[in-house]
Amino acid sequence: MLAGASGRPPKAPRHRDPSGWRSRLYRLDLKATPYVYVAPFFLVFAAFGLFPLLYTGWLSLQKVELGGTAEWRGLENYTKLWDSDFFWNALANTFTIGVISTVPQLLMALGLAHLLNYRIRGRGFYRVAVLAPYATSIAAAALVFAQLFNTDYGLINQLLGYVGIDAVNWETEKWPAQIAISTIITWRWTGYNALIYLAAMQAVPNDLYEAAALDGASRFRQFISITIPSIKPTILFTIVVSTIGATQLFGEPLIFGGSLGIGGGSGNQYQTLSLLMYEKGWITGALGQASAIAWVMLLLLLAIGLVQRLLSRSSAQKKNGAARS
Repeated sequence: MLAGASGRPPKAPRHRDPSGWRSRLYRLDLKATPYVYVAPFFLVFAAFGLFPLLYTGWLSLQKVELGGTAEWRGLENYTKLWDSDFFWNALANTFTIGVISTVPQLLMALGLAHLLNYRIRGRGFYRVAVLAPYATSIAAAALVFAQLFNTDYGLINQLLGYVGIDAVNWETEKWPAQIAISTIITWRWTGYNALIYLAAMQAVPNDLYEAAALDGASRFRQFISITIPSIKPTILFTIVVSTIGATQLFGEPLIFGGSLGIGGGSGNQYQTLSLLMYEKGWITGALGQASAIAWVMLLLLLAIGLVQRLLSRSSAQKKNGAARS
Protein backbone atom coordinates (compact mmCIF):
# COMPACT_ATOMS: atom_id res chain seq x y z
CA MET A 1 0.00 0.00 0.00
CA LEU A 2 1.34 3.35 -1.01
CA ALA A 3 1.83 5.95 1.65
CA GLY A 4 0.71 9.54 1.28
CA ALA A 5 2.74 12.68 1.70
CA SER A 6 2.39 12.48 5.43
CA GLY A 7 3.45 8.91 5.53
CA ARG A 8 -0.03 7.67 6.40
CA PRO A 9 -1.98 5.34 4.17
CA PRO A 10 -4.85 7.05 2.28
CA LYS A 11 -8.32 6.73 3.85
CA ALA A 12 -10.80 4.48 2.18
CA PRO A 13 -13.77 6.35 0.61
CA ARG A 14 -16.89 6.38 2.77
CA HIS A 15 -20.00 4.73 1.34
CA ARG A 16 -23.39 5.78 2.68
CA ASP A 17 -25.26 2.96 4.29
CA PRO A 18 -28.77 2.96 2.82
CA SER A 19 -30.06 0.76 5.62
CA GLY A 20 -29.87 3.64 8.12
CA TRP A 21 -32.25 6.09 6.46
CA ARG A 22 -34.46 3.26 5.28
CA SER A 23 -34.90 2.02 8.82
CA ARG A 24 -35.67 5.54 10.03
CA LEU A 25 -38.17 5.97 7.22
CA TYR A 26 -39.76 2.64 8.10
CA ARG A 27 -40.12 3.62 11.76
CA LEU A 28 -41.59 6.97 10.76
CA ASP A 29 -44.01 5.18 8.48
CA LEU A 30 -45.17 2.88 11.28
CA LYS A 31 -45.77 5.82 13.60
CA ALA A 32 -47.30 8.28 11.16
CA THR A 33 -49.44 6.06 8.93
CA PRO A 34 -52.25 5.45 11.49
CA TYR A 35 -52.56 9.20 12.07
CA VAL A 36 -52.69 9.83 8.33
CA TYR A 37 -55.51 7.29 7.96
CA VAL A 38 -57.64 8.79 10.75
CA ALA A 39 -56.83 12.41 9.87
CA PRO A 40 -59.68 12.77 7.32
CA PHE A 41 -62.26 11.92 9.98
CA PHE A 42 -60.91 14.49 12.42
CA LEU A 43 -60.66 17.12 9.70
CA VAL A 44 -64.27 16.55 8.63
CA PHE A 45 -65.42 16.44 12.26
CA ALA A 46 -63.58 19.67 13.05
CA ALA A 47 -65.05 21.42 10.01
CA PHE A 48 -68.64 20.18 10.21
CA GLY A 49 -68.99 19.14 13.84
CA LEU A 50 -66.72 20.91 16.29
CA PHE A 51 -66.62 24.31 14.60
CA PRO A 52 -70.43 24.61 14.20
CA LEU A 53 -70.84 23.53 17.82
CA LEU A 54 -68.43 26.15 19.15
CA TYR A 55 -69.75 28.82 16.77
CA THR A 56 -73.32 28.11 17.90
CA GLY A 57 -72.20 28.48 21.51
CA TRP A 58 -70.64 31.83 20.65
CA LEU A 59 -73.82 32.95 18.87
CA SER A 60 -75.91 32.00 21.89
CA LEU A 61 -74.11 34.76 23.82
CA GLN A 62 -74.82 37.36 21.15
CA LYS A 63 -77.79 39.24 19.79
CA VAL A 64 -77.68 38.32 16.13
CA GLU A 65 -80.26 38.98 13.46
CA LEU A 66 -80.19 37.52 9.98
CA GLY A 67 -77.92 39.71 7.89
CA GLY A 68 -76.92 41.84 10.89
CA THR A 69 -73.88 42.19 13.11
CA ALA A 70 -73.43 40.44 16.43
CA GLU A 71 -73.76 42.30 19.73
CA TRP A 72 -72.46 40.77 22.93
CA ARG A 73 -75.29 40.06 25.40
CA GLY A 74 -73.82 37.37 27.64
CA LEU A 75 -76.46 35.09 29.14
CA GLU A 76 -79.37 37.29 28.10
CA ASN A 77 -80.64 34.78 25.56
CA TYR A 78 -80.73 32.06 28.21
CA THR A 79 -82.55 34.28 30.71
CA LYS A 80 -85.11 35.12 28.03
CA LEU A 81 -85.68 31.42 27.48
CA TRP A 82 -86.15 30.94 31.20
CA ASP A 83 -88.84 33.62 31.22
CA SER A 84 -90.45 32.51 27.95
CA ASP A 85 -93.74 30.62 28.08
CA PHE A 86 -93.13 29.40 24.52
CA PHE A 87 -89.90 27.68 25.60
CA TRP A 88 -91.50 25.90 28.56
CA ASN A 89 -94.45 24.91 26.39
CA ALA A 90 -92.10 23.45 23.77
CA LEU A 91 -90.11 21.64 26.46
CA ALA A 92 -93.30 20.17 27.95
CA ASN A 93 -94.56 19.11 24.51
CA THR A 94 -91.22 17.48 23.75
CA PHE A 95 -91.41 15.54 27.01
CA THR A 96 -95.04 14.40 26.63
CA ILE A 97 -94.69 13.40 22.98
CA GLY A 98 -91.50 11.55 23.88
CA VAL A 99 -93.22 9.61 26.66
CA ILE A 100 -96.38 8.65 24.77
CA SER A 101 -94.33 7.58 21.76
CA THR A 102 -91.40 5.86 23.45
CA VAL A 103 -93.24 3.72 26.01
CA PRO A 104 -95.71 2.00 23.62
CA GLN A 105 -93.02 1.76 20.97
CA LEU A 106 -90.56 -0.15 23.13
CA LEU A 107 -93.24 -2.36 24.69
CA MET A 108 -94.51 -3.42 21.27
CA ALA A 109 -90.94 -3.89 20.07
CA LEU A 110 -90.30 -6.28 22.95
CA GLY A 111 -93.39 -8.28 22.09
CA LEU A 112 -92.54 -8.45 18.40
CA ALA A 113 -88.96 -9.49 19.11
CA HIS A 114 -90.20 -12.21 21.47
CA LEU A 115 -92.49 -13.61 18.76
CA LEU A 116 -89.81 -13.42 16.06
CA ASN A 117 -87.38 -15.22 18.32
CA TYR A 118 -89.38 -18.44 17.97
CA ARG A 119 -89.00 -20.80 15.04
CA ILE A 120 -91.99 -19.91 12.89
CA ARG A 121 -92.57 -20.19 9.18
CA GLY A 122 -91.61 -17.14 7.18
CA ARG A 123 -89.53 -15.75 10.01
CA GLY A 124 -87.16 -14.04 7.59
CA PHE A 125 -90.06 -12.36 5.79
CA TYR A 126 -91.52 -11.05 9.03
CA ARG A 127 -88.15 -9.65 10.10
CA VAL A 128 -87.89 -7.72 6.86
CA ALA A 129 -91.53 -6.61 7.08
CA VAL A 130 -91.18 -5.06 10.54
CA LEU A 131 -88.26 -3.00 9.25
CA ALA A 132 -90.20 -1.62 6.27
CA PRO A 133 -91.69 1.35 8.19
CA TYR A 134 -88.20 2.43 9.22
CA ALA A 135 -87.16 2.49 5.56
CA THR A 136 -90.10 4.77 4.74
CA SER A 137 -89.26 8.46 4.55
CA ILE A 138 -90.54 10.78 7.26
CA ALA A 139 -92.34 12.93 4.69
CA ALA A 140 -94.27 10.02 3.20
CA ALA A 141 -95.24 8.60 6.59
CA ALA A 142 -96.32 11.98 7.98
CA LEU A 143 -98.41 12.80 4.91
CA VAL A 144 -100.21 9.46 5.02
CA PHE A 145 -100.96 9.72 8.73
CA ALA A 146 -102.08 13.33 8.30
CA GLN A 147 -104.73 12.06 5.90
CA LEU A 148 -105.71 9.23 8.25
CA PHE A 149 -106.15 11.66 11.16
CA ASN A 150 -107.89 14.34 9.13
CA THR A 151 -110.82 15.74 11.12
CA ASP A 152 -113.29 15.93 8.22
CA TYR A 153 -112.65 12.87 6.07
CA GLY A 154 -109.95 10.87 7.87
CA LEU A 155 -110.25 7.11 8.22
CA ILE A 156 -109.66 7.23 11.99
CA ASN A 157 -112.71 9.43 12.63
CA GLN A 158 -114.79 7.26 10.33
CA LEU A 159 -113.90 4.17 12.32
CA LEU A 160 -114.67 6.00 15.56
CA GLY A 161 -118.05 7.00 14.12
CA TYR A 162 -118.92 3.34 13.53
CA VAL A 163 -118.67 2.69 17.27
CA GLY A 164 -120.58 5.81 18.25
CA ILE A 165 -117.67 8.14 19.11
CA ASP A 166 -117.81 11.71 17.89
CA ALA A 167 -115.18 13.03 15.50
CA VAL A 168 -111.95 14.09 17.19
CA ASN A 169 -110.12 17.27 16.24
CA TRP A 170 -106.76 15.61 15.76
CA GLU A 171 -105.11 18.76 14.44
CA THR A 172 -106.38 21.53 16.72
CA GLU A 173 -106.65 19.89 20.16
CA LYS A 174 -103.51 19.36 22.19
CA TRP A 175 -103.66 15.75 23.32
CA PRO A 176 -105.23 14.30 20.15
CA ALA A 177 -102.58 16.08 18.06
CA GLN A 178 -99.76 14.76 20.23
CA ILE A 179 -101.21 11.24 20.13
CA ALA A 180 -101.42 11.41 16.34
CA ILE A 181 -97.78 12.53 16.06
CA SER A 182 -96.72 9.87 18.55
CA THR A 183 -98.50 7.28 16.40
CA ILE A 184 -96.32 8.23 13.43
CA ILE A 185 -93.16 7.88 15.53
CA THR A 186 -94.29 4.57 17.00
CA TRP A 187 -95.14 3.17 13.57
CA ARG A 188 -91.74 4.10 12.14
CA TRP A 189 -89.47 2.95 14.96
CA THR A 190 -91.14 -0.11 16.50
CA GLY A 191 -89.74 -2.56 13.95
CA TYR A 192 -86.24 -1.07 14.19
CA ASN A 193 -86.16 -1.52 17.97
CA ALA A 194 -87.69 -4.98 17.62
CA LEU A 195 -84.73 -6.13 15.51
CA ILE A 196 -82.32 -4.71 18.10
CA TYR A 197 -84.12 -6.66 20.82
CA LEU A 198 -84.19 -9.75 18.64
CA ALA A 199 -80.42 -9.65 18.18
CA ALA A 200 -80.00 -9.38 21.96
CA MET A 201 -82.45 -12.23 22.61
CA GLN A 202 -80.59 -14.56 20.28
CA ALA A 203 -77.49 -14.09 22.42
CA VAL A 204 -79.28 -15.46 25.51
CA PRO A 205 -78.14 -19.08 26.17
CA ASN A 206 -80.77 -21.70 25.33
CA ASP A 207 -79.80 -23.65 28.45
CA LEU A 208 -81.62 -21.08 30.57
CA TYR A 209 -84.85 -21.60 28.67
CA GLU A 210 -84.49 -25.38 28.75
CA ALA A 211 -83.93 -25.38 32.49
CA ALA A 212 -86.92 -23.09 33.01
CA ALA A 213 -89.11 -25.32 30.80
CA LEU A 214 -88.12 -28.38 32.85
CA ASP A 215 -89.17 -26.49 35.97
CA GLY A 216 -92.59 -25.90 34.42
CA ALA A 217 -92.19 -22.20 33.56
CA SER A 218 -94.51 -20.94 30.84
CA ARG A 219 -93.29 -18.93 27.89
CA PHE A 220 -94.56 -15.74 29.50
CA ARG A 221 -92.72 -16.56 32.73
CA GLN A 222 -89.55 -17.30 30.75
CA PHE A 223 -89.93 -13.95 28.99
CA ILE A 224 -90.32 -12.08 32.29
CA SER A 225 -87.72 -13.96 34.34
CA ILE A 226 -85.06 -14.79 31.74
CA THR A 227 -85.37 -12.71 28.58
CA ILE A 228 -85.92 -9.27 30.04
CA PRO A 229 -83.16 -9.48 32.70
CA SER A 230 -80.74 -10.87 30.11
CA ILE A 231 -81.30 -8.02 27.63
CA LYS A 232 -81.58 -5.28 30.24
CA PRO A 233 -78.54 -3.34 28.91
CA THR A 234 -80.06 -3.38 25.42
CA ILE A 235 -83.39 -2.13 26.77
CA LEU A 236 -81.61 0.68 28.55
CA PHE A 237 -79.75 1.55 25.35
CA THR A 238 -82.96 1.76 23.30
CA ILE A 239 -84.60 3.91 25.98
CA VAL A 240 -81.73 6.39 25.81
CA VAL A 241 -81.64 6.43 22.00
CA SER A 242 -85.41 6.87 21.78
CA THR A 243 -85.27 9.68 24.33
CA ILE A 244 -82.57 11.44 22.32
CA GLY A 245 -84.66 11.05 19.17
CA ALA A 246 -87.70 12.48 20.94
CA THR A 247 -85.65 15.48 22.08
CA GLN A 248 -84.71 16.18 18.46
CA LEU A 249 -88.23 15.61 17.08
CA PHE A 250 -88.78 17.85 14.06
CA GLY A 251 -90.01 16.28 10.83
CA GLU A 252 -93.18 14.55 12.01
CA PRO A 253 -94.89 17.54 13.68
CA LEU A 254 -93.68 19.91 10.95
CA ILE A 255 -95.27 17.92 8.12
CA PHE A 256 -98.31 16.83 10.14
CA GLY A 257 -99.28 20.44 10.83
CA GLY A 258 -98.97 21.57 7.23
CA SER A 259 -98.82 25.35 6.99
CA LEU A 260 -99.09 25.58 10.80
CA GLY A 261 -96.45 22.94 11.43
CA ILE A 262 -93.60 25.34 12.21
CA GLY A 263 -95.55 26.89 15.07
CA GLY A 264 -96.70 23.51 16.33
CA GLY A 265 -100.34 24.13 15.44
CA SER A 266 -102.62 27.10 15.83
CA GLY A 267 -102.04 27.20 19.59
CA ASN A 268 -98.49 25.75 19.76
CA GLN A 269 -100.11 22.59 21.11
CA TYR A 270 -97.44 20.28 19.69
CA GLN A 271 -94.49 22.62 19.11
CA THR A 272 -91.25 20.91 20.12
CA LEU A 273 -87.86 22.36 20.96
CA SER A 274 -86.59 21.71 17.45
CA LEU A 275 -89.56 23.49 15.90
CA LEU A 276 -89.12 26.42 18.28
CA MET A 277 -85.43 26.62 17.40
CA TYR A 278 -86.24 26.61 13.69
CA GLU A 279 -88.91 29.28 14.14
CA LYS A 280 -86.60 31.54 16.15
CA GLY A 281 -83.70 31.15 13.74
CA TRP A 282 -85.31 31.22 10.30
CA ILE A 283 -88.76 32.76 10.74
CA THR A 284 -88.16 35.53 13.27
CA GLY A 285 -84.43 35.78 12.48
CA ALA A 286 -83.25 35.66 16.10
CA LEU A 287 -80.16 33.51 15.61
CA GLY A 288 -78.89 34.17 19.12
CA GLN A 289 -82.03 32.76 20.75
CA ALA A 290 -82.08 29.84 18.33
CA SER A 291 -78.47 29.04 19.24
CA ALA A 292 -79.36 29.19 22.93
CA ILE A 293 -82.16 26.66 22.36
CA ALA A 294 -79.71 24.43 20.51
CA TRP A 295 -77.30 24.49 23.44
CA VAL A 296 -80.11 23.77 25.90
CA MET A 297 -80.99 20.73 23.80
CA LEU A 298 -77.32 19.69 23.84
CA LEU A 299 -77.20 19.96 27.63
CA LEU A 300 -80.36 17.88 27.89
CA LEU A 301 -78.81 15.18 25.69
CA LEU A 302 -75.63 15.20 27.76
CA ALA A 303 -77.72 14.82 30.92
CA ILE A 304 -79.55 11.87 29.36
CA GLY A 305 -76.24 10.26 28.42
CA LEU A 306 -74.91 10.79 31.95
CA VAL A 307 -77.99 9.16 33.46
CA GLN A 308 -77.61 6.21 31.09
CA ARG A 309 -73.96 5.82 32.07
CA LEU A 310 -74.79 5.91 35.78
CA LEU A 311 -77.56 3.34 35.35
CA SER A 312 -75.31 1.07 33.31
CA ARG A 313 -72.56 1.28 35.91
CA SER A 314 -75.03 0.58 38.72
CA SER A 315 -76.44 -2.41 36.84
CA ALA A 316 -72.95 -3.78 36.17
CA GLN A 317 -71.97 -3.41 39.83
CA LYS A 318 -75.09 -5.24 40.95
CA LYS A 319 -74.42 -8.00 38.43
CA ASN A 320 -70.82 -8.40 39.59
CA GLY A 321 -71.92 -8.40 43.21
CA ALA A 322 -74.48 -11.11 42.52
CA ALA A 323 -71.89 -13.18 40.64
CA ARG A 324 -69.41 -12.97 43.51
CA SER A 325 -71.98 -13.95 46.09
